[in-house]
Amino acid sequence: METTHSLPFDSFLDKMRNPASLDLVRSIKSFIVSFSFNAGNPENDGKRIQDFFLTTEAAIRDHPLWAGSTDEEIDNALEGLEKYVMTKLHSRTFASSAEDIKMDREISEKICLLQTFLRPEHLDIPVVLQNEASWLLAEKELKKINAFKAPREKLLCIMNCCRVINNLLLNASISEDHVPGGADDFLPVLIYVTIKANPPQLHSNLKFIQLYRRQSKLISEAAYYHTNLVSAKSFIVDLNAKSLSIEETEFEESMQAARLVNRVPQITSPTIDKISTFGKQTDPGPSTEMHKRKTNINVH
Repeated sequence: METTHSLPFDSFLDKMRNPASLDLVRSIKSFIVSFSFNAGNPENDGKRIQDFFLTTEAAIRDHPLWAGSTDEEIDNALEGLEKYVMTKLHSRTFASSAEDIKMDREISEKICLLQTFLRPEHLDIPVVLQNEASWLLAEKELKKINAFKAPREKLLCIMNCCRVINNLLLNASISEDHVPGGADDFLPVLIYVTIKANPPQLHSNLKFIQLYRRQSKLISEAAYYHTNLVSAKSFIVDLNAKSLSIEETEFEESMQAARLVNRVPQITSPTIDKISTFGKQTDPGPSTEMHKRKTNINVH
């Protein structure tokens, strides 16, 4: 699975400890302090932080410490900036509203109910794609999402999960002569994996990535996988008997039995149609394992 690349981040911290970076360090720390004292407003907070990233990017590109640097070295510095700022502001920006906390709880509770009876055939997942080993690996990656504080690292958890699913689809198309169905195959499997994993604070993690991942990086493969998980979350929130291949009576009885076991109050949800199609899946290629790093800047 893809790694979080600690060496470029360590390089960013080293540059920030250089006396020549004092102006940048003061600007970053001043922003963090001033931001922390303002009342939370997620959408405004997201714009403010994105604007700060763009302003600081221009300062880094013009800074003597990065004179003659390659585009990759500049990008590594900007990744380091995002990780440092968002790690420091995590408690202020993550699940920052009562509405987000409520949504996280309701989604988790509903998934707990669905876990007691939902089967792959309820989502019309073909037998050829029912691979427990691959599903378990995908679930494991998705469950890691709350172990990280930086948007990039949270996004990598989603991407690694989705790459496992995508590889499962590709292998099935090669070895089992299964005709690839694009999102028609991919999204139901992602929904099932999400329900099996019940990742913590799913709504807040998706929102955090959307608001605080540098916008120039939330594109292509990353945007596609993030969008698919947002769609999976929305499907789960609105899920009822009409969303699945199941009789309404069986669905309601199963949900009620699950509520009795889990002691979860009934939540009324609006009706939605079956899963919609999103786009053709592409091969994302290989990846490596992720890990965490501690962050700090000490000015001497």
